[in-house]
Amino acid sequence: MHKFVLFSGYDVFLGNFRGLVSREHVNKNISSREYWRYSINEHATEDIPAMVEKIHQVKTAELKLSNPEIEEDNNDNQLYKLCAISHSLGGASMLMYIITRRIAEKPHRLSRLILLSPAGFHHDSNVVFSMAEHAIFFLAPILSRIFPAFYIPTRFFRMLVNKLARDLQNLPAVGGLVQTLVGYVLGGDSSNWVGVLGTPHYNMNDMPGVSFYVGLHLAQIKRTRRFRMFDYGSASANMKVYGSPEPLDIGEHYWLIDIPVDLVAGQKDKVIRPSMVKRHYKLMKEVGVDVSFNEFEYAHLDFTFSHHEELLSYVMSRLLLVKTNPKLEVNKRSLRLRKKGQVSATG
Repeated sequence: MHKFVLFSGYDVFLGNFRGLVSREHVNKNISSREYWRYSINEHATEDIPAMVEKIHQVKTAELKLSNPEIEEDNNDNQLYKLCAISHSLGGASMLMYIITRRIAEKPHRLSRLILLSPAGFHHDSNVVFSMAEHAIFFLAPILSRIFPAFYIPTRFFRMLVNKLARDLQNLPAVGGLVQTLVGYVLGGDSSNWVGVLGTPHYNMNDMPGVSFYVGLHLAQIKRTRRFRMFDYGSASANMKVYGSPEPLDIGEHYWLIDIPVDLVAGQKDKVIRPSMVKRHYKLMKEVGVDVSFNEFEYAHLDFTFSHHEELLSYVMSRLLLVKTNPKLEVNKRSLRLRKKGQVSATG
């Protein structure tokens, strides 16, 4: 996780889910099968909590250092406001994180959610995704043993992919052909798929990978038409994890969301269509969540890969709706007054 400080006064933390080919892990002897054995569940219940708690430690330490008299209340009243801006799979994971934390009666520490084309519902999709869903279900017993994840396994082949990506950048005609083909396969999504391959995290030493179980989890969600946690395949296995024969249905627990949520859809997004983002909106609205819905004329990757002033302005306008902690402001004012008094007294 990386931290940046903007001139406007916001601290920006960039988190990253597990799933790199380098397999950096505290257990250096972990097997490939064990390393990649995770679904969206682990993103929501392990990865995000680790990020949020680290942010909590950093911000609390910083604020107490600047004003030692500041103390948190016993009821976990935070000294700062934390907003989450998530895209695609990150959006689904963030919703799952809030629901599971609320059920566990643990603080989620968030003040607002801004979700850009969030995953979670996928039944309205093109034929390619439907074919992938059927293939994953049909071949799951075999694929899970042979391919624990979808990634490029060796440095040699990663070098070839990296070389190809660079060539596509330097040969517009070939790059345009590949772009058209990929967009066609994904139902006409016009995102800059070739451009993404040229980003720094696609290199010879390391490239992102997707766990087979994340793919299976998404296939389960698509098939059941419900935003649920991972189905372990049997009533007994689910009972052991959830205390229920069925996986926890996140969509049915939206009433637990206790912070404002801003949902944003892309009108040209063929990966997560606007109808699926509206599904989130409808369920939240029905149970009284403070939720808003907006659309931009974007494809799926435009939310993160492209730089649109209108999107930046929209996101900042939503962030400005979050009020600072009154307790912290009182302590800051008293500290400033005390310093002024010290200056005038010594001057």
